[in-house]
Amino acid sequence: MIKVLLAEDMHMVRGALVALLNLEPDIEVVAEVSSGDQILPTAKSVQPDVAVIDIDLPGKDGLTAAVEIHESLPGCHTLILTSLGRPGTVRRALDAKVKGFLLKDAPSDKLANAVRSVAIGRRVIDSELALAAWETDDCPLTGREIEILRVTARGRTVADIAAELFLSPGTVRNYLAAIVMKLNARNRVHAIRIATDAEWL
Repeated sequence: MIKVLLAEDMHMVRGALVALLNLEPDIEVVAEVSSGDQILPTAKSVQPDVAVIDIDLPGKDGLTAAVEIHESLPGCHTLILTSLGRPGTVRRALDAKVKGFLLKDAPSDKLANAVRSVAIGRRVIDSELALAAWETDDCPLTGREIEILRVTARGRTVADIAAELFLSPGTVRNYLAAIVMKLNARNRVHAIRIATDAEWL
């Protein structure tokens, strides 16, 4: 039996996915969460074989949570489920050591088969998306820098960012200065525009 943790913030979508997966004779959803910061603690508790994670979650984005799972629970493989099929997003998923990347509008049997493949360590990514991802430019920013820039893009102040990410305001300013420099940007707003256009956020 393949044990699955499902992370999806939309209640109806999560319920439908749980029902679909539990119809499979060899798959059991052992936990479901609605925010990114619940993923790692729950995964440590239930020890799933596969974590099916929505990329856009409140609290912490799905790719950040996937990196944490990869580092803390190497026996649990991650499958990103998203409505965003952009090449830059796929590239970020590959960099995060995600085993699978599936669009939400994929047929339901494709999801079950993807879970089975990911559970045994196979990589499952749409071939056209994977090819497009390899053709995009490498992102010069670290995962932490992307996280900080993403929060900044929501209009948060340095103090807000520091509180949300448990950093000092000085550390946040240092990160932002490094981001602006790496992207050859004029300022933070320009850096956000550059990263958004390149699909790194």
